[in-house]
Amino acid sequence: MRICIIQSCYVPWKGFFDLIGRCDEYVVFDRAQYARRHWHNRNRIKTANGVEWLTIPVVTKGRFDQPIDEVEIKEAWADKHWRSLELAYKRASCFEALAPRIRGWYELADKKARLTDVNAIFLNGIAEFLELKTRVTRDTVYPVEGAKTERLLGIARAAGADRYLSGPSAKGYFDEPMFTSAGITPEWMSYDGYPEYPQLYGSFEHAVTVLDLLFNTGFEAPRYLNRTICRETTPALQRSQM
Repeated sequence: MRICIIQSCYVPWKGFFDLIGRCDEYVVFDRAQYARRHWHNRNRIKTANGVEWLTIPVVTKGRFDQPIDEVEIKEAWADKHWRSLELAYKRASCFEALAPRIRGWYELADKKARLTDVNAIFLNGIAEFLELKTRVTRDTVYPVEGAKTERLLGIARAAGADRYLSGPSAKGYFDEPMFTSAGITPEWMSYDGYPEYPQLYGSFEHAVTVLDLLFNTGFEAPRYLNRTICRETTPALQRSQM
């Protein structure tokens, strides 16, 4: 059983959904500490004026050690974000078809007081649209202690996983021997080789929210998660692709 354990992000890029879609279970790691200028509460869209940020305003003053699932929304934001998306993507080929569904997510999110609940609305909505079969759980289902790799290992063991898939950015702190000695094989995701799709506004940009993919390709979006080059660094993951 393959598991991934990742902090929630606001309307993540397509690689996020590709990663969790390769797993049997995704654990939302929102007991982890919130980090400013991270992807927890912001992401990028492509506009006629270049790439721009959409950021959810959150309360951070005096709360530097707060976990993500305690982060509160500071002020109204959803309508402003939707209007930015509408302006940027109204000429995209699938905007009219998907606008009611995605606008509905924003209307639901506007009623939430905590960031983790906002992110969950988009996570679940987008994953369903992409027809991902991955089980999604919160880390509170697995109340383990420890820091960094130790906590991740505790969750993976409690979930009954024998493989752990991680994004490449975790290599700086991840303790692979700790996992392998516990009988869980670490696997590293590669984001090389995604095919380009028809995209507005000049040269192609991969590093934007997955909403860019949805508005431009609609129900064809899942096939653009199939990378043309697979360079995972562990044989176990390569075998699973075959």
